This record gives sequence, C-alpha cells and structure tokens, in this order.
Amino acid sequence: MTGWVAIAGLGPGAEALVTPEVTATLADATDVVGYIPYVARVADRPGLTLHASDNRVEVDRARHALQMAAEGRRVVVVSSGDPGVFAMAAAVFEALEAGAPDWRDLDIRVLPGITAMLAAAARAGAPLGHDFCAINLSDNLKPWALIEKRLRLAAEADFAMAFYNPRSKARPEGFARVLEVLRAACGDDRPVIFARAVSTPEEKLTVVPLTEARPEMADMRTVVLVGSSLTRVLRAGDRPLVYTPRSAPE
Repeated sequence: MTGWVAIAGLGPGAEALVTPEVTATLADATDVVGYIPYVARVADRPGLTLHASDNRVEVDRARHALQMAAEGRRVVVVSSGDPGVFAMAAAVFEALEAGAPDWRDLDIRVLPGITAMLAAAARAGAPLGHDFCAINLSDNLKPWALIEKRLRLAAEADFAMAFYNPRSKARPEGFARVLEVLRAACGDDRPVIFARAVSTPEEKLTVVPLTEARPEMADMRTVVLVGSSLTRVLRAGDRPLVYTPRSAPE
C-alpha cells in the first residue's frame, strides 16, 4: 500500500464550509492527526484511527504523520481554517526538510480551506476589498519587537489588517499594546471588527471605531480585522456593513 499525507483545512467551524475535496480525502484516510479540538470535528468510523495531541507540538505531530505515511498509511493532518495560514502545512514541511530522506518521495498534498480571516470578512461585508495583510499576534514563535515593527509598517503602508491569535490567558496584555501601537501609527479612527467563532452557534460580530476598541473584546476564538484609512461603514437597517473600496487615490 502506498501511503500519502494530506494537510487539510476544516474551515472556520460550520460543516457547510468544509470543502468537498477535504470531505472526500477524510473518507479515504486511515489516520487523522491534529490538535485535540480539530480532530474532534472528524467523525470516527471503522478503519480510521484518530491521533489527537495538545497544542505546541506541531512538528512532533508532523513527524508522526510523515512516518505513518512512510509505513503505507493514508494520513490527513487537520487544521482549522486553511492549513497554510498560521497552521500545520508549514510545520509538515519543516519536519520534511529535517526528516528522513525517503519522506520526500511521499505524496504530500495541501488541501485549502476557508480561513477565519475570510469567513469574518464575509460576515462583515468586504473589509479586505483592497490590499491587506495578516499578522499572527502570538509571540510564541517570534519576538514581540518583530510584531510591533510589522504593525507599525503595515499601518504606515495603509493596509487593512487581519490579526490572528490576538489575546489569550497566557498573553492578556499583548493586545492592549497592539491597540496602542495602532492608535499611534494610524492617525485616524478606522473601523475595527471583532469576529468571534464565525460560522458556529457562538458567533458574535462587533464593529467599533479604533478609539473604542478594548482588549477584552478579543480572545483566542476571535479574528480582529482593522480597516485602512479608506475603509467605510454603511448602515443597512441595524446591521453595519464594512467595506474597503477597490481603488486608492493617486
């Protein structure tokens, strides 16, 4: 039996947002590997072994997947959202580069998914309608000074911005500093979207001006979108619609 590894995105939460390609690949798998809450989203069945592990062991998880594939198993490594956006695809390739030479002969595929940033933007309107950037605010794998530098430069370039991992119990103060940097760098009161648990029953969307944004509005299930200086907020009934025009002035 020839083994393979598929690195799959399960989308932001709703089953309807899992792609048919991912669903079909999971149906053909012998093993599923991933972080505990993501593996829990995969239905168990005869012939399938679920390998759930804790957070911060991404490279170990990737090595396990590659070794099982080398032994002939059909392995799906699951992430939420899209596996290439702050998720498991890069970890698998890190393990591949440092691992056994024969792993490079494996069939390795990345199956895209709907990342939380895009799901949140769709709920809000079109805040990423022009140039934008995405920044992971966790300093687990990079220094805080680099995060602040990227924030300042993104604001100077007038990007709309999407922030992953804004605030956790282990990092309660970091997002407060993010808001301070943005207020100092942006020089205007652009809209901020707090999109929590998008596409799940716990979904909550809050739109406020930057001056009214507060750290406690975000947690690890929240994606934060910050508009550019051109981003607009329209009112449609009692619903705010946020969009960034497709063009910028000369």
